[in-house]
Amino acid sequence: MKIFNASLNRRSFLKTSVAGAGLLAAPAIISSRALASSGELNFTGWAGYPGLAEKVFPAFTAATGIKVNFTEQPDQDAMFAQAKLSLETKAIDVVEPTLDRAKGWFTNGLIQGWDTAKLALDNYETGLADGSAGERATVEGKRLIVPSVWGTEGLVYNKTDNPTEYGKASLGDLFSEANEGKVVLRAHSALAAMGRFLDSEGKLPKPWLDSYKDEATMRELWDIALAEAIKRKANVVQFWSGENEAQAGFRTNGATIGLCWDSTGFNLRNEGYGYISPKEGAFAWNQGFVLMSNAVNVDQAHEFAKWVSTAEGSSLWATAFSANPVGKGGVDKMSPDVSAFYKSSFPGDALSKLWWWPDQEAWFIKLRGEYADKFKAA
Repeated sequence: MKIFNASLNRRSFLKTSVAGAGLLAAPAIISSRALASSGELNFTGWAGYPGLAEKVFPAFTAATGIKVNFTEQPDQDAMFAQAKLSLETKAIDVVEPTLDRAKGWFTNGLIQGWDTAKLALDNYETGLADGSAGERATVEGKRLIVPSVWGTEGLVYNKTDNPTEYGKASLGDLFSEANEGKVVLRAHSALAAMGRFLDSEGKLPKPWLDSYKDEATMRELWDIALAEAIKRKANVVQFWSGENEAQAGFRTNGATIGLCWDSTGFNLRNEGYGYISPKEGAFAWNQGFVLMSNAVNVDQAHEFAKWVSTAEGSSLWATAFSANPVGKGGVDKMSPDVSAFYKSSFPGDALSKLWWWPDQEAWFIKLRGEYADKFKAA
């Protein structure tokens, strides 16, 4: 397996081998109840990540004695459909959707809350299982989802021509007159960045987050963000929708700053570019584990989620998904190159300031696309 592909996608921040074969034999403290019943776990997750079956599940079994029966699904809609069937068959214990979907799974009666006393929430990096992410993961007092992997969209910058540092770097830099003709952006993310910047400056009539709740508020706030972004349209040298376009903006079109995936920053790290979380907080996404409402292997499920929150488990899981580890110390299990990049990108309190993409319903996605098109066409 190649350590890093030249054209990584948003899941490809940390595609690397985990150092140390000793991980397979790492001991884990597990409850006797977890092994007292079937000693198995029925897990439904993402297809296309062979490292799970090849390395991760064997490591979990070696550490706990629990066997994972893995069913692959191509997307969250397929997972949801299988989970609905499992209400009759009891074929699934744990599923891995994204944070923004967890509430919908709960309101449809598919999942129950985790028993946090059987987990180890202190294992997680600050900001991933607590703060705003923890609040969104909790409904009616029930902890519905615990994190497994995550990624971000932050500032890529030229260290020589556009130097910056944590605490100074801001989403507002993307729209500064000083950066005319120097910026790489994804249209809809740029509008969200403008909205969040205006919000931080107290220049919106309502909180930016309210724009994700209903169409009227969305139009009100996105109209403002669009108008302001159009005023600085001359800053944009390249719009991107994928990794190759983002990199081309810097390598070919002379950009010195941009709002891009962390993978873009990693790919350009040896060409004079850095990647930093803005002071308003990097845009962030995550996925995690939910517990089926009729799960059979409940204790095994808790041991599974807890193991993935450890340094060893999270580093293996992140490697399989080419994403960021959720457990404290997980990044130290990655290659030194990846570890150094991660630590320089998220210094200080950066993780506690991550801005998790809110729930985005179908109506919102449609309108978001319309606003993005207006920005690009302006």
